[in-house]
Amino acid sequence: MTATDNGSTVDASTTTSSRLYTYDLAPTKREGRRWGAYNVFTLWGNDVHSLGNYAFAIGLFALGLNVWGILAAFVLASLLLFLLLTLSGYMGHKTGVPFPVMSRIAFGTTGAQIPAAVRGVVAIAWFGIQTYLASEVLSTLLVAMFPSLQALEGQSALGLSLLGWTTFLALWVVQVLIASYGMHVIRKYMAVAAPTILITMCALAIWMFVRAGGSIALSNAQPFTGGEMWLQILQAAALWVVIYGTFVLNFCDFTRSAKSRQSIIRGNLVGIPVNMLFFAVIVVVLSGAQFKLDGRVITSPTDIVQTVPNMVLLAAASVALIVLTIAVNLLANFVAPIYVLVNLFPRRLNFRRAAVVSALIGLVILPWNLYNNPVVVNYFLGGLGALLGPLFGVIMADYWLIRRTRVNVPALYSEAEDGEYHYTRGYNPKAIAAFVPAAAIAVIVALVPVFSAAAGFSWFIGAILGAVIYAVVADRKPDAADVDGESIAVAAE
Repeated sequence: MTATDNGSTVDASTTTSSRLYTYDLAPTKREGRRWGAYNVFTLWGNDVHSLGNYAFAIGLFALGLNVWGILAAFVLASLLLFLLLTLSGYMGHKTGVPFPVMSRIAFGTTGAQIPAAVRGVVAIAWFGIQTYLASEVLSTLLVAMFPSLQALEGQSALGLSLLGWTTFLALWVVQVLIASYGMHVIRKYMAVAAPTILITMCALAIWMFVRAGGSIALSNAQPFTGGEMWLQILQAAALWVVIYGTFVLNFCDFTRSAKSRQSIIRGNLVGIPVNMLFFAVIVVVLSGAQFKLDGRVITSPTDIVQTVPNMVLLAAASVALIVLTIAVNLLANFVAPIYVLVNLFPRRLNFRRAAVVSALIGLVILPWNLYNNPVVVNYFLGGLGALLGPLFGVIMADYWLIRRTRVNVPALYSEAEDGEYHYTRGYNPKAIAAFVPAAAIAVIVALVPVFSAAAGFSWFIGAILGAVIYAVVADRKPDAADVDGESIAVAAE
């Protein structure tokens, strides 16, 4: 068969299935890969500084962690993430395939739909929610600039004001346009967005530090102490890793275009430990400075942005937050479901069409209603999130422990019954046998109140159980074929 996209043509072997192989799912050629260390860094430079992450980190100060406890939690979490994301990134660089195809190694050519679907559903829901949060920032800015628009907030449809609909749809269209032009445009957008947000947040922190007289409060009025403090530090570090449980699965969607392993290491090193510590410093400065000024604990950087006295600076800060949220959405919540949809409907969808379909789903679920319903967020999205750990554990154990990094890339696109990844009717029963009990335990720990003390560690519990069970039940593959995908590869974006 032949894979074609915008004039690019690659002749695949006769054993390649049209259901499994398309231009967007094909491995990337090693020559011409464009993602260097700076591109990997900008991925984290954007994603780490999301509004949701700031709300989480500032919430630690509100709960009672002092400045040093917050910094310790982020140092520990960043070291763990650096290890996990580097291991995941190596897989993408070696094989050149996106996550739905990577999942075929452990789960089978058909069974791979399971991890891909879980990752995709979580991403689509959060795509809509993040777009809604960005639209709220834009609405606030517009009302500040044009007070007459406040009248539109008194009229609503389907749970959202008319102004909210206007700003949501505007940002929705912008994201669809960016994503529809492919990964190379997303890469360019990130390259511009990352320094913009880093400069903006640094300037905001300096401004607050000066306002507070050159010092900050080191804790709120009721800080944790002793063993309780250290437990909170460990839980905070674990929850921070959980936030990136989605990314550690589909990091290969980006590193399949990485120039080298060194690019991944250097980009991750600056983007994760260094950038996350920078993020933590901004958090403690914003939280501590505001608490020193008036004893108030903020919930988000937007609380501070709204107090900027100069309209020009207010507009600049608000636009920077919107640019950031779009970047985070593209990276964490848009690329993954696009590949999932292409994998599900390879004959009907390419990257651009899948971007539109994914965005439409993110719109019709009315994400503002999801976000404003704690039951949905905590149980539905929380439960799905708990499944990501076991998936990661099984996939990592299969690749690093069972196969020792040996992958037959062309066989990932074959439906032959004797194919290496066909297993039993396209499913690997041993991967599923490891995933199901690990996932059940992870979900119970995450959602059942009696286990609330361990809920923050549910991702790790599921990942470790999934990896251990699979390592015990899986067939060893010491003679597994190690074949690159150059013969069926397409140009990297």
